[in-house]
Amino acid sequence: MDDRGEKASALVLATFSSFLTPFMGSSINIALPAIQEEFHADAVLLSWIATTYLLATAVSLVPFGRLGDIYGRKKIFVWGMCLFTAASLLSAFSLSVPMLIFFRLFQGVGSAMIFATRMAILTSVFPAGERGSALGINVAAVYAGLSCGPFFGGIITQQLSWRSLFLLPIPLCALVIFLIIKKLKGEWAEARGETFDLKGAILYGTALLALIYGISHIPSTMGFALVLFGLVGLFLFVKRELSIPYPVFEVALFRTNRVFAFSCLAALIHYSATFAVTFMMSLYLQYIQALTPQTAGFVLVSQPVMMALSSPFSGKLSDRIEPRIIASAGMALTAVGLMFLTRLGQDTPVAFIVSCLLVIGIGYGVFSSPNMNAIMSAVEKKFYGIAAGSVATMRLLGQMFSMGIATLILALYIGRVEITPDLYPVFIIGVKTAFISFAVLCGAGTILSLARGRLRAED
Repeated sequence: MDDRGEKASALVLATFSSFLTPFMGSSINIALPAIQEEFHADAVLLSWIATTYLLATAVSLVPFGRLGDIYGRKKIFVWGMCLFTAASLLSAFSLSVPMLIFFRLFQGVGSAMIFATRMAILTSVFPAGERGSALGINVAAVYAGLSCGPFFGGIITQQLSWRSLFLLPIPLCALVIFLIIKKLKGEWAEARGETFDLKGAILYGTALLALIYGISHIPSTMGFALVLFGLVGLFLFVKRELSIPYPVFEVALFRTNRVFAFSCLAALIHYSATFAVTFMMSLYLQYIQALTPQTAGFVLVSQPVMMALSSPFSGKLSDRIEPRIIASAGMALTAVGLMFLTRLGQDTPVAFIVSCLLVIGIGYGVFSSPNMNAIMSAVEKKFYGIAAGSVATMRLLGQMFSMGIATLILALYIGRVEITPDLYPVFIIGVKTAFISFAVLCGAGTILSLARGRLRAED
């Protein structure tokens, strides 16, 4: 296969897979009230349907990014797609919320294998001058999945059932597996021959699990104890990774590469401030505004549509203009949209809600592609897998922190009970509190994004 054909194949396959995983995540959010109705689950347990998926993905991302660098990124990608497909099928036949959460865990591991390798494959195939455009298209596919998720998820949930959400994407999963085996002939493993730090991977996973699970149980004593345990574990992990020749995670990049470190931290903060927006708005629109799943999905689709439209443009622009300038402007715009959402009430016009989501969507798209370009362009080729795993980990950690904030606020305001009409006024206060927290986070992230330094000396 010539160079042009290899680029086209890598871009098509990465785009397909980039659409699938966010589609599953965003469509499930719109189906949560239907799942609650079938199983009579409380709001906190419902949040774990999303959180478990994110947690499993975050714990697995760094190890699989490293394994891809050593044994081949395409190989890890294929097995990840197979695991994701099998877990989706099993999720459709869950008999309880705990069973669904269990299968979502394996779906998250499969997603990690995909996340950790697809960006690394693209960065390996496309040179620096073309990378921003390719990553922009890939990010647009992610947002297209996010766009279709609430819209089609609402229609499917209302017309068929929430179980159908797990079954319908399976043919596309199978197509991606077939195409990558048949069409993408290359393999990329710049770290082949190096050893894998299994002890470090176990320490990292255990610490991260304790940290996130602990956050969801604050303010209980167990919650604080688990958070402390997780922080100590992460400290020991960092200490270990700095002392061995072949770490599972190149922690030294954060110490020696300012652009890489601050870009990753900016991604962490941005996703912490935005991911739970869909979760909170899905509940708000269906409970407070009394919208059907289909109508709520139509409202929520406005945000990811703007993400999909703005990300290719901002990605291409970041090949010519310093990425930190564009990314920081995007994060500031996101903060403005979040601040407007703090005005939500019992009778807030839907047009106002859509306007806020449009602003957040534009800001999100303007931030993400340039930030990804900055991260992947700031490291050497042999670190592409680790860099892709790092940014995906920051995204997933941010998403989990975002869900952790939302879960904590729900637990503090309404407790572990079903959301009923008598709790609606308190629920609205909780939603507004969450958006205030997210807006403040995004504002702080804008300052950090500007402080990352220049990627290109000539700019």
